[in-house]
Amino acid sequence: MSKLAPAAYFKPDEIDLGVLEGIGDTPLIELKNIAGDECPGVSIFAKAEWHNSGGSVKARPALRMIEQGEKSGELRPGMTILDSTSGNTGVAYALIGLVKGYKVKLVMPGNICNERKQLMASRYHAEVVYSDPIESSDGAILMVEQIYKTEPEAYFWPDQYNNDENWKAHYYTTANEIWEQTGHTVTHFLAGIGTTGTVMGTSRGLKAHNKKIMCYAVEPEESLHGIEGLKHMATSIVPGIYVQSELDGKIPVKTEKAYEMVNRLAEQENIMVGSSSGAAVAGAVELGKTLNEGVIVTVLPDSCECDIAHGDFLKDL
Repeated sequence: MSKLAPAAYFKPDEIDLGVLEGIGDTPLIELKNIAGDECPGVSIFAKAEWHNSGGSVKARPALRMIEQGEKSGELRPGMTILDSTSGNTGVAYALIGLVKGYKVKLVMPGNICNERKQLMASRYHAEVVYSDPIESSDGAILMVEQIYKTEPEAYFWPDQYNNDENWKAHYYTTANEIWEQTGHTVTHFLAGIGTTGTVMGTSRGLKAHNKKIMCYAVEPEESLHGIEGLKHMATSIVPGIYVQSELDGKIPVKTEKAYEMVNRLAEQENIMVGSSSGAAVAGAVELGKTLNEGVIVTVLPDSCECDIAHGDFLKDL
């Protein structure tokens, strides 16, 4: 079990507490050129989640899970926030923990990009523990369980895969933002599935506004895939918060198609995002091809730092 130790710890009074106000209310971008001739009569929009403090959609549930932990008394001064992550939630935990004065310990697969690892440890001062990359996010989940059992009184374990506050963050924020930003015209929603909090919470929130809105999960088509942050559910530990029966379907996307869409988004829309965003938009286009008209909304979870670092970004342009 390898580790990346945190840098010197900052006191919370040295951090701007206003950074937490930068979570939520992200822009909604219309992908006019991507929709184009492929989806005549259909509009495709995407939430630009890299505008959140922490740089990703995961800042929303991370903040809610931590603050609900404080309210319930499960998270108290002196405790360490502990959870597994594929990267983005870990960055959010580390940032929020630093702002609020908590130490943070994160377990993540060893093959996660160095940019996220360094951001968590060097800038936000979390302790990072690496699990076997072959076991992907499931291996990190199992390692966290082992660490927590050794000293449960020392840790607050949000357990993002099984915590209802994860999906509630999107029910109360993301869904309402989409509803208002589309002028109540959204007809279809889809999002990639990892913890599944984004798709479950946003779908429930949108259907509360209009039960006719169709909602879909986007997942990698292959069990062994290269779309960071997403799960192939049939071969993974299924999150406790995932209720497939509440959704209107799943849209499988090949890794190759996800990266092709990353390049198209850069070339045609001047939007620089990662592979999970590419998968979401590829799924939106496939859905749009089946419609005569409609307003499709998806989520771009983060930007493209890891893809640039890995040499995958724009390689075909």
